[in-house]
Amino acid sequence: MNPKNRAERVVALDAITEEAAKLAESGADPLTVKSFTVGARQKLAEERPDTEQYFDAAVAAKKAKDNF
Repeated sequence: MNPKNRAERVVALDAITEEAAKLAESGADPLTVKSFTVGARQKLAEERPDTEQYFDAAVAAKKAKDNF
């Protein structure tokens, strides 16, 4: 992943964290906060995929599969 895209992901993740903290402070229940966080991170992954991380996960899954 190029540095510009990585920096954009970091900024987006920080924004997700801040928004989740605001939700929690405003009295939202933990399930709502968790649902927001999971959904926002999933949307970020769809919009700004980290292909290196995907490749590493695929290699690790193949190694695990080969061990069984």
